[in-house]
Amino acid sequence: MTATACSQPGCTGTILDGYCDVCGSPAGASDFPAEATPVGSVVGTGSARLASAPIGSLRAAASGSKITRRLGTSSSRLRGARLGAGLTTVPPVPVTDPLAAIMKHPQVPEDRRFCPSCQAPVGRSRDGHPGRTEGFCPKCRAPFSFAPKLAAGDMVAGQYEVAGCLAHGGMGWIYLARDRNVSDRWVVLKGLLNSGDPDALAAAIAERQFLAQVAHPLIVEIYNFVSHEGAGYIVMEYVGGVSLKSILKDRMAAKGGVYDPIPVDQAIAYLVEVLPAFGYLHDLGLLYCDFKPDNIIQVGDAVKLIDLGGVRRADDVDSAIYGTVGYQAPEVPEVGPSVASDIYTIGRTLAVLVTEFRGYQSRYVASLPPPSEVPLFREQDSLYRLLVKACAADPGDRFATADELRVQLLGVLREVVAERSAPGGAATHSTPSLLFLAPTATGDEIDWQHLPALRVDEHDPMAPWLATVSVAAPDARLDVLAKAPSASLETRLAVARAAIEAGRIGLADTSIAEVLAEDPWEWRAMWLSGLSCLSRDDVEGARAAFNAVYGQVPGELAPKLALAVACERSGATDVAESLYTVCVRTDANYVAVAAFGLARIRRARNDLKGAITALDLVPPTSGAFPQARWQRAGLLAGSGGGLPALAAALESISAVPVEPLARARLTLDVLEGALREVLAGRRDRRVTILGKPAEERPLRDGLETAYREAAELVADRTERIRLVDSANRIRRWTLV
Repeated sequence: MTATACSQPGCTGTILDGYCDVCGSPAGASDFPAEATPVGSVVGTGSARLASAPIGSLRAAASGSKITRRLGTSSSRLRGARLGAGLTTVPPVPVTDPLAAIMKHPQVPEDRRFCPSCQAPVGRSRDGHPGRTEGFCPKCRAPFSFAPKLAAGDMVAGQYEVAGCLAHGGMGWIYLARDRNVSDRWVVLKGLLNSGDPDALAAAIAERQFLAQVAHPLIVEIYNFVSHEGAGYIVMEYVGGVSLKSILKDRMAAKGGVYDPIPVDQAIAYLVEVLPAFGYLHDLGLLYCDFKPDNIIQVGDAVKLIDLGGVRRADDVDSAIYGTVGYQAPEVPEVGPSVASDIYTIGRTLAVLVTEFRGYQSRYVASLPPPSEVPLFREQDSLYRLLVKACAADPGDRFATADELRVQLLGVLREVVAERSAPGGAATHSTPSLLFLAPTATGDEIDWQHLPALRVDEHDPMAPWLATVSVAAPDARLDVLAKAPSASLETRLAVARAAIEAGRIGLADTSIAEVLAEDPWEWRAMWLSGLSCLSRDDVEGARAAFNAVYGQVPGELAPKLALAVACERSGATDVAESLYTVCVRTDANYVAVAAFGLARIRRARNDLKGAITALDLVPPTSGAFPQARWQRAGLLAGSGGGLPALAAALESISAVPVEPLARARLTLDVLEGALREVLAGRRDRRVTILGKPAEERPLRDGLETAYREAAELVADRTERIRLVDSANRIRRWTLV
């Protein structure tokens, strides 16, 4: 059988058993955009002040909807490439020697000894005597033991020779062993169950056999299930790396006990890489349940998901549920685990990796601290919004799939990397969004129709038919859409968009309301609601709608641009400026429109230097470059900056096409201003204008020529005469 190369951008893997052996993406998952150089940004926290339109569970509650199940976006639409799509790098971790990982004195610290039945503290020191490692709980009388059950040299199941203890987990000690039947390879033995009932042990082992069918390059491999002296063990692949928990501990130790979180870009990169493993498990109908920093191992420049002891079938309602306080979703004890609860654990893990998350197992056991308490949340608004969605109290408000979360994480990563790599510059590369087209605005003015359009979900049953609809006139397009073979989500959204274009706001709002009544979580309907509000100058309504969309897809730039426009028009210019800045830094497709937005805001507050700096961000490759240079010239000419500013004004438009009469008028303004400066004694011999020194005689000659050239361009006879008279008046006296 011929091996097939992975189709993901930048991946060198091969498709094995339907999945890439490097990035873990499924065969045929090539719809993610190509890699880009580091681009991305940070959003100002001012947007957190804005009210949002109800969406998701808020809208469901407000409307009395009985929807209890979140309708997710198609997973296959949101597959992606590994390790942050090449946006950042993570320092590699060398593979550790298995023998070096063995604990010399395997003991469980006393502060981590709790009764397995009632969770009461047990095995604690008293009166100077060390606590017992085995005994009975004084509260519930259940037996406890923190002593290793296996010792070096023990042979388990006649095959696995124990070398020692690696760690102590929620289900007991974890051991390193050699598989004497398979080339003496290293394996890990993890306690599955301690039971004196052989039948119960056999049933438990049989129940967990499905884990041996899990085969994914990002998930530790399960080799076997065995029993030994009344205890059950999972036999797993040995992964010789370092857990993220250990990395956090090492960073803290290096800082002398001061908490040192993992850099945001690296933490996101870890999760971006491991999320395909969750998608794989969920596609198989399995739930991981107990995700936390302990369970990601970095090996070299890759990661692996370990510890499948808590994995269970999604339809399993009888087995014990494993989870960790501070990571487990609040609804799990009552309704059980789900894909949504796995998403919750991923969000909590990310929060622990990037912040000193104090109280995550107590005060904030089921919530996030506010931005006022966490500087990173104030600085990284998109990251904070992503965590809020991933860790939402209502499971329906979370990301519906691991793929959705991964795509938005990649967007946040781009922003984070861009702020670090080019804090004052503009993006030079773009990464097409899977959800939005690029903005169409190419100049200073931007209205709702210039904002990015939604991409049609190709998995919608009516997507092929909609692709044939090419009628430009909105009213005519509405007539065509009314004759669609059948109604679908995409046809309803298309009707709403066409109705907004046609000015039939009532029809648009009706179509949007129908979509939201069916699925209160459909943020695309809320996006169109924002466009509808903006089209009728309801800037407050638009602001609320776009702010809600931003919270649903925090890694996308389109909602940030739309929110910036609405904020600018409603007077919240500080928020608008921060959002425009994000767009400028993150994607080249957004640079021009966002740069003009920055220039407008700064010009309005008389920050001419800031406005010029913003206009300078528009690249020569942009169709808006001539307009940016023209605006720049106008600002410099009227800035009162003296001869240097006047010279720079003409230099701004020297290499761009400008309408001849407009160029002539600007030239006149500059030369007149320069002559006034010189006659007032404010000379600067270093300045040249139109290639000549900024002195009285050259300026008079230049002005005379400019007046006569302008006179030839104007159509009005009176204006022509005035310009000629001005030329004669400015002409210097000569003897000829």
